[in-house]
Amino acid sequence: MDLVLSSGFLAFARHCGFLRAVEESGVAVDGICGTSSGALVGALWAAGIPAAQIAERLSSRRPFTLLQPTLTPWRGLFSLRRLIALLDDWLPPTFADLEHPLAVGVMSAQGRGSLLSAGSLPQAVAASCAVPYLFAPVEVDGTRYQDGGAVDRLGLEPWLQMRGGAQQLIHLVERSAGADTSVPSAVSVVKTPRSGAGFWSLGDFPAQLEEARQLTQEALAALVPQPSVGAPSGLPPPPTASS
Repeated sequence: MDLVLSSGFLAFARHCGFLRAVEESGVAVDGICGTSSGALVGALWAAGIPAAQIAERLSSRRPFTLLQPTLTPWRGLFSLRRLIALLDDWLPPTFADLEHPLAVGVMSAQGRGSLLSAGSLPQAVAASCAVPYLFAPVEVDGTRYQDGGAVDRLGLEPWLQMRGGAQQLIHLVERSAGADTSVPSAVSVVKTPRSGAGFWSLGDFPAQLEEARQLTQEALAALVPQPSVGAPSGLPPPPTASS
């Protein structure tokens, strides 16, 4: 099964709760696609870091501590250099070094959405988080990109083209404003409320995580056949932290 993690402003707790439930279910994950906050959490999980540890890392500091004003505010008020420095410590250097195939949603300078699935990983994840006007574009292997959620919250169509007939499970975080994303009826979706997080506070992170975990558990119970008592599930254990 593949996982698709939507954009959602600072929706780290929601995505961590979703992944925690996936871990507990024992479902084997074959690939991950994420956009914006979904790209950040998804990349860490694809690197083998358990959801609980991702939650600890992302809730340990207020987001404003990563804000760095730029000298070119017409491109974006803040730089994501501090985030990239963190990701250099937390992530392997390239997509090829990950435990799971990963793609992240970005937007080109021409306003076209696409997925990045090869090359420099920390820069690509940061680019997927670079909300237009708020953050300056991030250069990835010679090309500047920004948050793909501005044009496509899921990146589902190009991801399906990449992954063929793989079964998909989407985590769709409610957006803060405007119409939400439509999803083909044949694709399984877990919907969770918007995070309500901001740069000065992520809100009640544990409560948001637990709510998302419970909603995902309910969805997975309907999707995944439950093994009989005493029968082995045949599924691999959840990922462990990388060394």
